[in-house]
Amino acid sequence: MGEIRVAIAGVGNCASSLVQGIEYYRNNGSKQIIGLMHENLGGYLPQDLKFVTAFDIDKRKVGKDLSQAIFEKPNCTKTIYKDVPNYGATVLMGPVLDGYAEHMDNYSEEKRFVVSDDKPCDVVAELKKHKVDVLINYMPVGSEKAAKFYAQAALDAGVAFVNCMPVFIASNEEWASKFQQKGVPIVGDDIKSQLGATIVHRVLTKLFKDRGVIVDRTYQLNTGGNTDFLNMLEKDRLKSKKISKTESVQSQLDIPLHPDNIHIGPSDYVPWLNDNKICFLRIEGREFGDIPLEIELRLSVEDSPNSAGVAIDAIRCGKLALDRKVGGPLTSISSYTMKHPPIQYSDTEAHVKVEDFISGKIER
Repeated sequence: MGEIRVAIAGVGNCASSLVQGIEYYRNNGSKQIIGLMHENLGGYLPQDLKFVTAFDIDKRKVGKDLSQAIFEKPNCTKTIYKDVPNYGATVLMGPVLDGYAEHMDNYSEEKRFVVSDDKPCDVVAELKKHKVDVLINYMPVGSEKAAKFYAQAALDAGVAFVNCMPVFIASNEEWASKFQQKGVPIVGDDIKSQLGATIVHRVLTKLFKDRGVIVDRTYQLNTGGNTDFLNMLEKDRLKSKKISKTESVQSQLDIPLHPDNIHIGPSDYVPWLNDNKICFLRIEGREFGDIPLEIELRLSVEDSPNSAGVAIDAIRCGKLALDRKVGGPLTSISSYTMKHPPIQYSDTEAHVKVEDFISGKIER
């Protein structure tokens, strides 16, 4: 099928895991393929992804080859594949906009971003110059202006856009219409990990509903030590994130819970956890005879590889849409891989629709 030329906006832990993971599978040899939802997706293999350029604002990453930048501080995810070859893909300075939260100044440079003094590049020109197929957005939570900047850049350059952040673009009618009119595919919004807190919460909630158990109240509390959790200490940056995560779970119920009876969102920043995310989940309900039932669950995951395991499919579906000249929101893969898609299907239904999209039975 050929290569998929990928650009990355935000060279953080998620980007690091994605890049390392592609090299891991490229050099896997005859070993058993594990950890992929699709090894072959519409004819595209993991090793068909080619990273050709990237954008960031941290002075420790800007100007370096992507293969080196992914290992720079404050990145702290576990190493999947350490011998990433030089790509000849320089990390370019992007616009800062609202991508940096001022409260980070109170923390050591090893834990936070350090903004470069370099002049921002012309992102649209760089996307065209490098003949990018898919731009993946890994801006920090709360970066509304930055996320929309890169969405517009993708539109202007005519490249597919994968929005991994909780800024509503694919699920916003105005933005969706722009991508539809331009014939540019978009997958979004807010990536749902391969097996993370949100999908576990969704599946358990639907299990309650399907088995006739009433859900009375629930919470999901998450802690972690990466820059994402540090960034989210500023509560004003969390509005879209909380909406995205809460609606993702509420969508599995026929009647949404009262806001007082559902709490989903980040809880705290614990520096020594690094990229490990710990979720504490509780659901209270009533079964046969109005008898109380409770579930408590603790989930511990390495956050960024969990994201990369899904992003790889979103990117390949974006390229399939380009190949087929399909523009606008890709509703099947968005529902399967994102918390706040244009259409919320159950995870089982979304999986079926993704297979139908890959095979060409449905357009999007």
